[in-house]
Amino acid sequence: MSEASVTVESSGPIAHVRITNPGKRNAFTWRMYDQLEQIALTVADDPTVRVVVLRGSPEDGFAAGTDITQFDGFDGSAGIDYERRVGKVLAALAAIPVPTIAAVERTAVGAGLAVAAYCDLIIAEPRAKFGAPIARTLGNTLPAGVVNRLRIRIGAAATLNLLLTASLTPAENLVASGFVYALAGSEGIEVTAAALAEQVAALAPLTLRAIKELNRRLDSSSLPDDTDLLELCYGSADFREGVRAFVEHRRPEWTGTP
Repeated sequence: MSEASVTVESSGPIAHVRITNPGKRNAFTWRMYDQLEQIALTVADDPTVRVVVLRGSPEDGFAAGTDITQFDGFDGSAGIDYERRVGKVLAALAAIPVPTIAAVERTAVGAGLAVAAYCDLIIAEPRAKFGAPIARTLGNTLPAGVVNRLRIRIGAAATLNLLLTASLTPAENLVASGFVYALAGSEGIEVTAAALAEQVAALAPLTLRAIKELNRRLDSSSLPDDTDLLELCYGSADFREGVRAFVEHRRPEWTGTP
């Protein structure tokens, strides 16, 4: 696969979803978001699927957020529309009634972190890192749904530490919280993912479906309105500077100007 895409291939009861954008660390394009949403809807309606495994590639990692070149010319309104669009994709991923596993290599950053967090189980190679360093790179913000998901999965303090320091956290530091279910052993991430998928696929499917749905209902309590905060960041001079600096491969010069 040489072009940017999200594809799915089934092997018995396991659906393998592959995130691919070679040379761009598997950053999501608009088309890739659409493909992921459609795949989530399709596997959700497939009675033969009992487990879904999402993976990037050894070369480019899991996923490095959104392709930044698509943010050129963004304003506050476009930023809100973008976050709502991605939110639909994440909601479709969370609504898959069977267990989902993220197999993370290298990095899961930004939207890649969000996609991994919206999976039920995460396994990672020992060198993998997770984060959303937008305070260092772009100057945008995460929506309420993603921040809430991170708070649920790794805790409020750890989420603040991750976001306010704009740092990348090693996978081994996220095992104790349960965010990372397990680190891949010497046999590699592919073998580890396959073993976990087969283990889960052999369990009682209605029990797993019920547990997933109960968790989804518990997690879906009303969220605060984040529209003003999204508009503040995406409509700012700092965000436009962040996008320009990223494309020009330099450090942004923040001014704090709305």
